[in-house]
Amino acid sequence: MTDLQTRPAASGGPTRPARPGLLLALVLGGQFMAVLDVSIVNVAVPTIRTDLHASGAALQLVIAGYTIAYAVLLITGARLGARFGYGRLFQLGLAGFTAASLACGLAPATGWLIGFRLLQGLGAALMVPQVMSLIQRSFTGQARTRALGLYSAVLAGGLAVGQAVGGLLVSADLFGTGWRPVFLVNVPLGLALLAAGARLLPRLPGDRTRGFDLPGLVVLALALGMLVAPLVLGRELGWPLWGRAMLAGGVLMLAVFWRVERRIAARGGEPLISGRVLGAPGLLPAAGAIFLIMAAFSGFMFAFALHQQAGLGSTALRAGLLSVPVSVGFGLSSLHWQRLPGRLHPVLPVLATAVVAPGYLLLGLLLRGGGAVGLFDVTVMTGLGLAAGCAYAPLFARALGRVAPRDAADASGVMVTVIQLGQVIGVALLGTVFLGEAALPAPPRATGHALLVTSAVIALALAGAGVLAARTRRVSGTG
Repeated sequence: MTDLQTRPAASGGPTRPARPGLLLALVLGGQFMAVLDVSIVNVAVPTIRTDLHASGAALQLVIAGYTIAYAVLLITGARLGARFGYGRLFQLGLAGFTAASLACGLAPATGWLIGFRLLQGLGAALMVPQVMSLIQRSFTGQARTRALGLYSAVLAGGLAVGQAVGGLLVSADLFGTGWRPVFLVNVPLGLALLAAGARLLPRLPGDRTRGFDLPGLVVLALALGMLVAPLVLGRELGWPLWGRAMLAGGVLMLAVFWRVERRIAARGGEPLISGRVLGAPGLLPAAGAIFLIMAAFSGFMFAFALHQQAGLGSTALRAGLLSVPVSVGFGLSSLHWQRLPGRLHPVLPVLATAVVAPGYLLLGLLLRGGGAVGLFDVTVMTGLGLAAGCAYAPLFARALGRVAPRDAADASGVMVTVIQLGQVIGVALLGTVFLGEAALPAPPRATGHALLVTSAVIALALAGAGVLAARTRRVSGTG
């Protein structure tokens, strides 16, 4: 990473970190931990159920509590970083996340574990938005684009590595600790990052003059909570009436949030999400395309894992390892897409979605019979990951490439929330499609058919992403 370059600080512009490569490794390490914990716990559920005598609903809250707190508070975390300092909030969130991970690993009962998972999500929500803000404020030009590529690679890798590492740790049963290492593994890494952060994080002061927009924070948190909670819990609980009512209420609260923000702006205040941020060239269509790409990616990973474990009888470790190729492909192309000929860059996201949409349909056709996943299937999955990264990474650069440094925190909060919501909604909706076609446990042919139907829905979503990606072509400065 030593080739990363930055420019001297300007008024409100990027600052020059003393060791940019190490700074990037530090903040991406924190990002990796947060993404890892979205998936690493899934494979430990059977062991947690046995050890803590947990009910099905309690297990859902163990898994979902982290995601709910994380998704709901991301934009709040971004604004707190802008107000009190990105480095300070990164360290605070990292410390909270690490402490909560230790508490999860030592939890004596299910109720304690659920509470500590919520605290983990809070720590991640404080830490993660600062990653993008620090990148925006510390790098510029090609260095920023490369840093965003690494960021994309970490997002993809964390989801796959989480399943594989979780399966490995649970299978190893280190010192008879069962499921606890899936949480405790964060502790040494978190302590190392905290020590490095004390030396490497730039001393970027917060802007205490910025309005806090408490009404906007409260209304948006309520809206996102009402949307995310039923999406995360609804499938397992059979989509109860209260869940559907919460979804409708969440949409209504978003409308209320929009009215609140417009009123604050009209009075000369600082809304939580300003029209200036949303009006940045390319941000909205790129964010929409990224949302669909992340929903498709996460939804397929979930459905493929169900097909492997519930249909083909694979172990959690094998299912996790088989998901690695698509994530590796995604990460590699996110990092190296700029090496493609420059004339392709303006149309690369459109071309990539034009490949990956029918590609998922092809993969569904290959796996529909319920046979074992073979080398050709893995090759197709790797190619899909490569194509998806070639769509995602340029779009991410376009979304943030024209955002003013002053708005970096707010834009970062919007984008990381879009990514997280894409993952949550992708798993919830595509998981529902899959389980609607194959009530588990089911024979391999039934889960193979369900995967085909799910892949067809994914192809439609990615076609929509391609339409939105075409609207970002005129954004300059993206390579």
